[in-house]
Amino acid sequence: MIVDPVEIEKWVEKVLSENPKQLEQYRGGKTKLQGYFAGQVMKLSKGKANPGLLNKILLEKLNAKS
Repeated sequence: MIVDPVEIEKWVEKVLSENPKQLEQYRGGKTKLQGYFAGQVMKLSKGKANPGLLNKILLEKLNAKS
């Protein structure tokens, strides 16, 4: 189980940068896409990312107005 927030944050940022259309849709109100992003990060981490930490970091990034 990977609980390093820096490592998980890198995966989250990679997934978000590779899926700009889905990110735009999420920010446009399709919040169910959070599960899609979480799934992509889990795939990237080979299922090793701590789900609680992953979702916390993911939500922070998804809801950041940048």
